[in-house]
Amino acid sequence: MDTFLRFFYEFISIFFDGLFDILNGIVDGIVKMFNYSEYAKILDSYKDSFAGPQWVFVGISIAVLVIIVGIVALLLFFGIRKLIRFRNSKVNQEDLLDEIAGLNSKVKNLMKEKEEIMAMKVSQLGLKPGEEEEPQKPKEDEEAVNTTSRFSKLTRIDKEFANFKAKNYGNSYTLTELIDNFRCFAASSLHLYYDFDLLRPFFAGLACGKILILQGISGTGKTSLAYAWGKFVKKDSCVASVQPSWRDKTELLGYFNEFTKKFNESPVLEELYVAGLDDDVHTIILDEMNIARVEYYFAELLSILEMPSREEWIIELVTNSWPDDPKRIINGKIKLPGNLWYIGTINNDDSTFMVTDKVYDRAMPIDINTKVDPFKCREQEAMNINASYLESLFKEAVASKTVSAKNIEQVKKMDDYVIEHFRIAFGNRIMKQLNTFVPVYVACGGKEIDAIDYFIARKIFRKFDQLNISFIRDEIDPFISYLNKEFGKGTMKECLAFLERIKKSI
Repeated sequence: MDTFLRFFYEFISIFFDGLFDILNGIVDGIVKMFNYSEYAKILDSYKDSFAGPQWVFVGISIAVLVIIVGIVALLLFFGIRKLIRFRNSKVNQEDLLDEIAGLNSKVKNLMKEKEEIMAMKVSQLGLKPGEEEEPQKPKEDEEAVNTTSRFSKLTRIDKEFANFKAKNYGNSYTLTELIDNFRCFAASSLHLYYDFDLLRPFFAGLACGKILILQGISGTGKTSLAYAWGKFVKKDSCVASVQPSWRDKTELLGYFNEFTKKFNESPVLEELYVAGLDDDVHTIILDEMNIARVEYYFAELLSILEMPSREEWIIELVTNSWPDDPKRIINGKIKLPGNLWYIGTINNDDSTFMVTDKVYDRAMPIDINTKVDPFKCREQEAMNINASYLESLFKEAVASKTVSAKNIEQVKKMDDYVIEHFRIAFGNRIMKQLNTFVPVYVACGGKEIDAIDYFIARKIFRKFDQLNISFIRDEIDPFISYLNKEFGKGTMKECLAFLERIKKSI
């Protein structure tokens, strides 16, 4: 054993001797660096040899040495301070994680207490969880609702529409007449004033798809435009005020409560259900739609509405079927109606989320950043409009007012230019929308080049917001020159205004 201990001591001492030599070397080096007496001896030994000008260089040498020492000291100071801050941040992060874990625990306890309170309330009513409450007598002016159905509101709608047949209003107006009627109705009946430069893209956007986005600064009348449209077609718009907590479709449509065995039906679901029973124009307003992430709560509807066949526009509400489910709920699923449009309003500020490409590519954005002064207009009443007739006007416009081959070729060339200089591109979906938007815009009384200008500025140039503006600033002026050359100087007003705004933000 003694032999092993001697071996271990001699073996391990090699490492520690080397470590001590390093430490001693560092200490000796620091002592030597700050050994002022050595500096003084050297200076004293040479002072008699220095001439007048040489003392200037001696002073510079001393100053350089002092600067080097100062720099080393500062580096050590900031290094130690950074190490201390890093340590503190790690400690703070651990404290935050502990606090979050504690809050999660409290939330679980509160949820448990809530369930216990609900159970107590149910027991006070003489029920067990899952049983149905005894039906109350209906009010004199209301029809009794089948309380055994989990969709009580939709079942009531079935009763109200039991003998209903969709009406044909015999519409015979043109798009130009329709847009003028709406403008005069809003001015004379609602005291809301819109110019044709806004209404033309609004109607063309309705033709492009079932989703519109009205965006701009607060207070310019985004929600009121969608509201006025509902009043004009005699079907009040259903307003869904989006909440920051919305994360999936249940916030929009409702959800099945496993405790009560009832489906909590939202106003949006009711509007969606009623729209499937008639041929009128229905509108759902998603007010401040980007106060939550649109791609979370609206993602499934975005995908479904992209399907080419409306027979495939089916969304699941529940996972199974009950015998007393409403007529339009088949196997727990409901078909989205084709006569329903979704109009979202967006305020771009610090309290909202950025709308992603997935949403913008499927919707038609309409900018509302100005107010129109009041004007006089003839009295105009609201109109009953068949959604099928409105869509037939859109189809007729697309068939009869196709985009000219020259302008299509110019758009394709511009696409190549944007790909080469800005590394962004647009796909077939946007070209399909262009070939719908432009003819309907023209059918509403506008010019083809103005429609192309508006569409490109809203659907394509919007992608510039995702780029680092400082990297493309040298490309802006050449692009402005390109647009003026290809489309005519000053012709692409919306596009040029957008590019000028980018220049100012650099």
